Amino acid sequence: MPHASTPIAIPASPSTTASRYHTAGGRAFNFNAGPSILPEEVIRTFQGDMWNFRGSGLGILEHSHRDKWFDELLFETIDLVRKVGSIPKNYHILFMTGGSSSQNFIVPYNLLPKSRTADYIDTDFWSSRSIEDARQFGAGVHVAFTGKSEKYTRIPAASEISYSENPAYVHFTSNNTIYGTQFRTEPTPPSNGAYLVCDACSDIFSRPIDFSKYGLVYASVQKNLGITGATLVVVRDDLVQNSNADVPRMLQYRTMVKEESRPNTPPHFAIYSASVMMRWILSQGGLGAMEKRNQEKAAVIYGALDGSAGFYRAHAEKNSRSLMNITFRLATEELEARFLNEAAAAGLMGMKGHRATGGCRVSIYNAFPIEGCRALAEFMGEFARKNG
Repeated sequence: MPHASTPIAIPASPSTTASRYHTAGGRAFNFNAGPSILPEEVIRTFQGDMWNFRGSGLGILEHSHRDKWFDELLFETIDLVRKVGSIPKNYHILFMTGGSSSQNFIVPYNLLPKSRTADYIDTDFWSSRSIEDARQFGAGVHVAFTGKSEKYTRIPAASEISYSENPAYVHFTSNNTIYGTQFRTEPTPPSNGAYLVCDACSDIFSRPIDFSKYGLVYASVQKNLGITGATLVVVRDDLVQNSNADVPRMLQYRTMVKEESRPNTPPHFAIYSASVMMRWILSQGGLGAMEKRNQEKAAVIYGALDGSAGFYRAHAEKNSRSLMNITFRLATEELEARFLNEAAAAGLMGMKGHRATGGCRVSIYNAFPIEGCRALAEFMGEFARKNG
């Protein structure tokens, strides 16, 4: 039986080896928005640990969520998340299920008193979904800004955000995967004790943030933190202690804290994947290095967009552009389909836009290599010359 660190060889598929562009490991470049790319060395670690986790004689997929190996893994993962994010000790780190979409209602269910409002900054499809769910709780929801009439092309200036008189919290989505916009920094909530709640699903740990400015941050792990199946929740302790009591037990943050994220069987492989990804981020230099890396990658592709003389049309305004998801259109849907098909045949896969918007979407999360960005920029230039 091989040791956990022994890689298991996987031959490259004929379609990948025949493609023009591929990684050093012979794989296609993966631009999917989520589930998304993983570092190749992380996948190799998965392979070994699925066979024999840390010499236990069982693979990680087979371990009980109550045995000593998973105990060690869970607390180790929490410590790694805290270290990578520089998260203060008065914040709990939880792993929940139901995706970020379930947090749309779990947050107000737990944290919104019936006597107060919640303020929402509407910058995309997902923040509008959060608003829909939150309207079922508390005294009401106040939309402090909406970019819907402008088709969500930008992030608002501080002067455009109009808060209500007594919000419990201010909710915003830090990066908008569908429309390709991103907050450069977090908004400043009113000084009445309101705190920030952030859906950071698609840019968590892509750059440093000051968690002490937030009451709660949530993010599905399948973009920058691992594989699909778990949602990371970072929540301040006083909010947990003072949360609404009339919430079903399995939806209470209080329950998740007390039961160490496992009041029932947790998504243990997704949690395991987060531990491996945290180690990978640290090996790359931490969040400061991630931010620099992501800026360099995005600059390559935005350069190709801006240098195309209008052949490719970016959706987001320049000062609101995302470093994680780059969205653009071509002149016709037929031309977009040709672009996507030829790109996939060349080994540049997963760039179809979201069903709500169409077009093209390039997702370049932490794990995406700059070599893939350069390959895409080259392909874009050639495609424009042939079809312009």
